[in-house]
Amino acid sequence: MFREENGRLIREYDHERVWIEPWGEHALRVRASYSEITDDDWALLPAPAIKCEVTIDKGKATIVNGNIKAEITDKGQIFYYNQHGKLLLNETEDTYQLKYGGRELRAIPGGSDYSVKLRLEADPSEKLYGMGQYQHQFLNLKGCSLELTHRNSQISVPFVLSSAGYGFLWHNPAIGQAHFSLNVTEWTAPSAKQLDYWITAGDTPAEIEEAYAKATGTVPMMPDYGMGFWQCKLRYRTQEELLEVAREYKRRNLPIDVIVVDFFHWTNQGDWRFDPDYWPDPEGMVQELQELGIELMVSVWPTVQTESENYQEMLEKGYLLRSDRGVRTQFQFLGQNSIFDATNPEARQFLWGLIKQNYYDKGIRVFWLDEAEPELTVYDHDIYRYHIGSSKQIGNIYPVKFSQTFYDGMSAEGQSGIINLVRSAWAGSQRYGALVWSGDIHSSFRVLGIQVRAGLSMAMAGIPWWTTDIGGFHGGNLEDASFRELMVRWFQYGAFSPVFRLHGDRQPFVPPTGTKGGGVCGSGSDNEVWSYGEEAYDIFKEFLQVRERLKPYISGLMKAAHEKGTPPMRPLFYDFPQDPEAWEVEDQYMFGPDLLVAPVLFEGVRERKVYLPAGSHWTHAYTREKFAGGQVILSDAPLHQIPLFLRDDSALPVLGEPGK
Repeated sequence: MFREENGRLIREYDHERVWIEPWGEHALRVRASYSEITDDDWALLPAPAIKCEVTIDKGKATIVNGNIKAEITDKGQIFYYNQHGKLLLNETEDTYQLKYGGRELRAIPGGSDYSVKLRLEADPSEKLYGMGQYQHQFLNLKGCSLELTHRNSQISVPFVLSSAGYGFLWHNPAIGQAHFSLNVTEWTAPSAKQLDYWITAGDTPAEIEEAYAKATGTVPMMPDYGMGFWQCKLRYRTQEELLEVAREYKRRNLPIDVIVVDFFHWTNQGDWRFDPDYWPDPEGMVQELQELGIELMVSVWPTVQTESENYQEMLEKGYLLRSDRGVRTQFQFLGQNSIFDATNPEARQFLWGLIKQNYYDKGIRVFWLDEAEPELTVYDHDIYRYHIGSSKQIGNIYPVKFSQTFYDGMSAEGQSGIINLVRSAWAGSQRYGALVWSGDIHSSFRVLGIQVRAGLSMAMAGIPWWTTDIGGFHGGNLEDASFRELMVRWFQYGAFSPVFRLHGDRQPFVPPTGTKGGGVCGSGSDNEVWSYGEEAYDIFKEFLQVRERLKPYISGLMKAAHEKGTPPMRPLFYDFPQDPEAWEVEDQYMFGPDLLVAPVLFEGVRERKVYLPAGSHWTHAYTREKFAGGQVILSDAPLHQIPLFLRDDSALPVLGEPGK
């Protein structure tokens, strides 16, 4: 029943095989199947050689790897303990009455795959964090049910960190569900080859996050321009329009590091080149921007319109997502579109060849990978089939492969410090330079509050580079006083996000300028920092300078993310795990180890409660008033300020030279 093989604990009973083996320090990978177990490298990097201790006794077997021990009984039930002997979690028991246990692999009739379910006993007092980005009000996910699939503004990254001292990765890119109920935790995938997950134990959230980063990879070192201010709107329609905005920033002596060419700068979706009617000299544009010290980012969609000059070749070569039934159209937007199949290595090379010729060789070094879920007109995953399998079985891997397309191509050109903005991610996306943003969200204070929690959840899911459209994407009118206040509060929050980026579809709408190519799509109104009136402009200017002053500090945060996987923006409990109250706060965060940020999330509010964690003392960045930790204070929050607190006499130059 039990045996050891090359440091791996194996249980075989009837037709089921269970493998438990070390996969990184203090971590185990667990796989189970009624068929041959596969070595799919979905998110996990190859396991380093690690010695572990396997013990086989009558009635049970154990495997110990550093801080974590797994025990499997003769009935097949698995328990996990840390180095202190504390039970972390365990599978549910297969009892005489219920006739089901923790693992369920139900064969799909006539097929070779299984409907997979994992049931774990739940601790009602446990707090759970991570899992990617969901547009809800919860940071602690205990009690939540989550769809394991991507949608515009929803990102499934199935890694969860527990207050009990473990991290758990559902290592399965299938469309599925996760239920963190009071009585049981369930992970399900209706179509999979095997059960596959990874678990680690640690005494602190930092230990757990760092172990996960070692297992799945860390972000590259962020380039200097990534740490500054990014200017964007829907959409700069012409080359001259974009250049004039860049020149105006410089005339006003305002910091700007990146400016963006958004969608429909092309002739057709899937042509992946500038429309020469509107962008006649890309090389000259890039050269002028570089002389101004500004990088150009260009939007790339995976959609391929039937009229595209590349459609027929990509169809013939199998480079497009297939539809098992129905019409081949998978996305409808200003044309009928199929989706580039990023799971096909040859398709990735084909796309990068076009990107290199039409963008990279013209000096463009950062890309915006939009529609990266990919967005489908109808999310019926059983219809769609990729090169490596059904969307139902592997669909969540798509954004990883889309990011990899560009990362591999840019790396082959010798580029380091690769960063690309992408609208979706999965476990492992971070190692391909994915900067994830929160999608086409609504412009409201309620949604701003959701983004604070979403960004922290992404951080705990192992995605350290994250940003939002400052002001939200949909619904903001330039002349509306309420929206201008929202813009100010969101801009203040954005200044203390991993990437500081202004974007949005502002009202009133600007009609299209033509009937073909880049002219068929309209645009939004102005979205530059001088577009919202003098009061807002003065505040924006100050926070642009705050960001500039903090660049050396931010560089250190990005170095820690690159080297250890430390998220720049994280919940209070990450730095203060011994403070029980820090685990309860969901609307504040640490921006690095030395700066506590308490964004203002309601209209008309000019003060807010702030919890200052125990174990440190705190200095109000504006008033220089000092406070002991372990208390709630009422902090002033006039429109031109965001509550900021420096930890333990930190000398961060938030307002200029320290102490002034």
